[in-house]
Amino acid sequence: MLWLATMGRRLNGVYASFMLVAFMIGVAGALQAPTLSLFLSREVGAEPFWIGLFYTINAIAGILISLWLAKRSDAQGDRRKLIMFCCLMAVGNALLFAFNRHYLTLLTCGVLLASLANTAMPQLFALAREYADSSAREVVMFSSVMRAQLSLAWVIGPPLAFTLALNYGFTMMFSIAAGIFILSLALIALTLPSMPRVAQPTESDTLPTSGWKDLNVRMLFIASTLMWTCNTMYIIDMPLWISNDLGLPDKLAGILMGTAAGLEIPAMILAGYYVKRFGKRRMMVSAVAAGVVFYTGLIFFHDRTALLVLQLFNAIFIGIVAGIGMLWFQDLMPGRAGAATTLFTSSISTGVILAGVIQGALAQSFGHFSVYWAIAAISLITLLMTCKVKDV
Repeated sequence: MLWLATMGRRLNGVYASFMLVAFMIGVAGALQAPTLSLFLSREVGAEPFWIGLFYTINAIAGILISLWLAKRSDAQGDRRKLIMFCCLMAVGNALLFAFNRHYLTLLTCGVLLASLANTAMPQLFALAREYADSSAREVVMFSSVMRAQLSLAWVIGPPLAFTLALNYGFTMMFSIAAGIFILSLALIALTLPSMPRVAQPTESDTLPTSGWKDLNVRMLFIASTLMWTCNTMYIIDMPLWISNDLGLPDKLAGILMGTAAGLEIPAMILAGYYVKRFGKRRMMVSAVAAGVVFYTGLIFFHDRTALLVLQLFNAIFIGIVAGIGMLWFQDLMPGRAGAATTLFTSSISTGVILAGVIQGALAQSFGHFSVYWAIAAISLITLLMTCKVKDV
């Protein structure tokens, strides 16, 4: 966390607090997400189709709730209180998964709590952008460094998650996640600012409809959705594929995720530094091309060393897309930070919907290997779509 201290010295305590909150919420999320498919398979006893369905329903609920909350936050202001409420829901969600193993309960109550909890991160980034704009700081670099905190969280989270789940049980893992969310809630309440609402033109009150009228916003949303479809299919399937088909250790899944997240950090920082020179479009196209190499490589290379090497391309893909993609939405929709950020995160949720359906159906009917042929094909389509969006 070297740059966390650096940012605190160079900027101010509020910026450092944004970094720390992003990191802590990221760690809590990175404890839960990587092991969810294993949890549903081994603890709940769900078949591949029902695992995919869980992701799909969770994503649909997340889109509806996050867009509704984003519209209210853009119209009424004070995102800090909303972020605190979302963290409280995250505590409830983590505790539910810690002590419940009933599929329908997790699919209903769990999905509702998770949908509310997942809104915390886009609202945190929206609050950070508003604060950066108000203090006349460099938005792109600050956002990139803040996004890097999530990658740092994913360096630590997945290996720790698999270690806790495999050695101490899922109850311990989810309980620790709940504790981190409680600490995050306290930090938000004590350190983050409440930004006054900036009035927007009347025509903007219908977001996401007004943003959706822009062809470039629509094209970017579709491309971003396909990007995250590829990523989520990989995240859902890879832990099961590693252990069931390749016969590799369960903990390797956490190592692969942590390696990719660690490599994402320099990718994000460099992307934030060079974006003004090369432009968002060129960097995004390069990132998606790296994604094509990664997903194609998974079809042909299956040993531990090759899988670790391929994570470099995965890191370039996700590192640039996660940081620059969000800013691209914000630049295409000026003055609508909350709605633009939520539209970006909604593309992630939409990708999860598609990923859950496709991965579950393919794994159930044709086995895990078929999933990676589908991912490679989708990544090629994504590359073509990304090329159609204008630079800003």
